[in-house]
Amino acid sequence: MQIEQNGMTSVISVDKAKTLNGLFNERVQRSPQNVAYRYFDPISEQWCSYTWEQMNQHVARWQAALIKEESLVPGDRVAVMMRNCPEWVMFEQAAMGLGLVIIPLYTDDRVENAAYVINDANVKLLLLENSQQWRQFLNLQKEIEGLQRVVILRPFESSSADVCDNVRIVSAMEWLSARATEVKHINNDPNSLATIVYTSGTSGRPKGVMLSHHNILTNAFSCLQVIQVTPEDLLLSFLPLSHTFERTTGYYAPMMAGATIAYARSIPQLQEDLLIIRPTIMISVPRIYERVYAGIQAKLAEGPGFARWLFNLAVDVGYSRFEYQQGRASWQLTHCLWPLLKKLIADKVMAKLGGRLRMVLSGGAALSPEVSRIFIGLGLPILQGYGMTESSPVVCVNRLEDNMPASVGLSIPGVEIKLGESDALLIRGPNVMLGYWNNPDATKAMVSSDGWLNSGDIAAIDAAGHVIITGRLKEIIVLSTGEKVPPADMEAAILRDLLFEQVMLIGEARSYLSVLVVLNPKHWQSYATQHGLEEDPTHEQSRQRVEEILLEKISHQTDEFPGYAKIRRVAVVQEPWSVDNGLLTPTLKLKRAKVFEKHQAEIDGLYAGH
Repeated sequence: MQIEQNGMTSVISVDKAKTLNGLFNERVQRSPQNVAYRYFDPISEQWCSYTWEQMNQHVARWQAALIKEESLVPGDRVAVMMRNCPEWVMFEQAAMGLGLVIIPLYTDDRVENAAYVINDANVKLLLLENSQQWRQFLNLQKEIEGLQRVVILRPFESSSADVCDNVRIVSAMEWLSARATEVKHINNDPNSLATIVYTSGTSGRPKGVMLSHHNILTNAFSCLQVIQVTPEDLLLSFLPLSHTFERTTGYYAPMMAGATIAYARSIPQLQEDLLIIRPTIMISVPRIYERVYAGIQAKLAEGPGFARWLFNLAVDVGYSRFEYQQGRASWQLTHCLWPLLKKLIADKVMAKLGGRLRMVLSGGAALSPEVSRIFIGLGLPILQGYGMTESSPVVCVNRLEDNMPASVGLSIPGVEIKLGESDALLIRGPNVMLGYWNNPDATKAMVSSDGWLNSGDIAAIDAAGHVIITGRLKEIIVLSTGEKVPPADMEAAILRDLLFEQVMLIGEARSYLSVLVVLNPKHWQSYATQHGLEEDPTHEQSRQRVEEILLEKISHQTDEFPGYAKIRRVAVVQEPWSVDNGLLTPTLKLKRAKVFEKHQAEIDGLYAGH
């Protein structure tokens, strides 16, 4: 597939780019006056934009500061811990042009985890958004001894309390060069290390995934061969750039195609930003689509029965048309109703999303079939894909002309897939990581000698090549936000408190974590007596207070885990799980599916309204 503008192919090839900063340079040369990024300026309270040439001028300033103020050499690691904004791109492109390696950090992660990454990767320079972020690091000076410089983007007033013995703190306004004209690109090796992305491991500590320029460039290019993006497209970016899914598909791929990116102000303001920006493509984890779906259902529940009937009719007819267009069903007489239903129902819903979306992509976690059906039924193609950080990240994706919502689609060009032992999905291609940073044993366990990456996911592949993910070899919970949580590690941490006899973490495809607990009767009785609580922890009158107490204890035991792994709800189960009642194996391992089935009502209660 070719993506053309005025008869000229607009997509920059992998060979032409060579490196990620080479990709940026080529885009600047090809379309200097095109709008590259849109952003909201909080000072003027207006939406502003940068052309590619303006971005290049700013990258030159950032790079000049790195050269003048820092004693960094190619291969040194620098980290960025900011929300999505043009400065994120400026800093990264400036650093990559000097051969530096980028470490993206989540802005909402616990500071202890960020400090661990900074120490593990021996980060020399850290870019933060504001001084409040830095102050959280001050109690962890021993953990970040290798850090030499912290640059803070927003203006701040320095005080003696902000001083750290080994780190020089500076405002970006003071640090940046006033003017610079040339951007250096000293690294032309496609196979050199571009970034280390830390992802949750089963030990509770993250592992650093090493990705080369070639890993990411080939992945972005392969995506563009099956998902059409043009210079006329406008993408709204709101997934964090520390997420490889957003970085490859929402940053590098649009740059490769010459599209424009607008940075959303925040998730709470996303609805308003959609109406202002009116994007043509949206990339997200399932949680955003679930929120839109929940909003639609809530509004329908408040309205008259006829409105619900009409909405459901529109979805049914729309989805039937979709199946017909995909060649999987025959034409139906009800399809004649679509123009009217589109005008009455579908267009009004799509208008709330800006009115110009031509497709949306979902990845990072499993998308609910019902949510997918609603969007598709209303005429908006939603394409589910699959990937992992270790594969840069995209492996499979559905196509507009071949969209099977129950699957994650076909593998993208250049990426091989097959089923291994226990039907594990194996992946091989130029997108497979270089390995884990400072962890050769983990690398060897993950990637075979002939280059096959073991995803750890159990899959089926149909005759046409569509991949259906059916389970996981290792028990990993994937939240609807795309974050991955190893339940066994968190459960073990909770059980350090003797009040808990048994625990099971839940949250697969949900927006937050919850836990089922069996309390130790002796310890609970003592605790209840001390605090004047009912002996029965499930008693209606004290249930809320009991939950607050248990959540506080759980939070204390799990504070070493990432911020997104916070447990928000807990339900007490009276009957212990045992071999006799079929909830434990003979080796006393938890039968998660059986426990889930037995306590479905309690679990539904934990997520009521979400």
